[in-house]
Amino acid sequence: MEKRIKIDETEPQLYKAMFGLESALVKSDLSKNLKELIKIRASQINNCAFCLDMHSKDALKNGEVLQRLLVLSAWREASYLFTEEEQAALAMTEEITLIHKDGLSEATYQNALKFFTKNQVAQIIMAIVTINAWNRIGISTHLHIER
Repeated sequence: MEKRIKIDETEPQLYKAMFGLESALVKSDLSKNLKELIKIRASQINNCAFCLDMHSKDALKNGEVLQRLLVLSAWREASYLFTEEEQAALAMTEEITLIHKDGLSEATYQNALKFFTKNQVAQIIMAIVTINAWNRIGISTHLHIER
């Protein structure tokens, strides 16, 4: 795959704005593990190898269990490995990432409110939106995994 522009060098202000979202999310009420599960699941759906590599490594550093990462794409079938809160966030991740289908359903939204405050639901939505933007940057610019 041919290398493409580096947005951080070509448009540093725009790239910096993306990091503003990341910085705000670091301060959110969501656990590091939940944020990484969201990032990995969206990146699986979007086939962003760069983000999958980065966030899988980050999740393992944060103490995530390898087995959960290996079955994350089949979390519904392996639901016993994920808390109800994580399942609610993963359902949101899939529906928002695949927004072109039916969007975030009322049932999924209401289920999330059983486990999360409105602020946390907003944080989950923003975490999903942000990783989807990063996935699109990574794929569009052919970001490569560093060996």
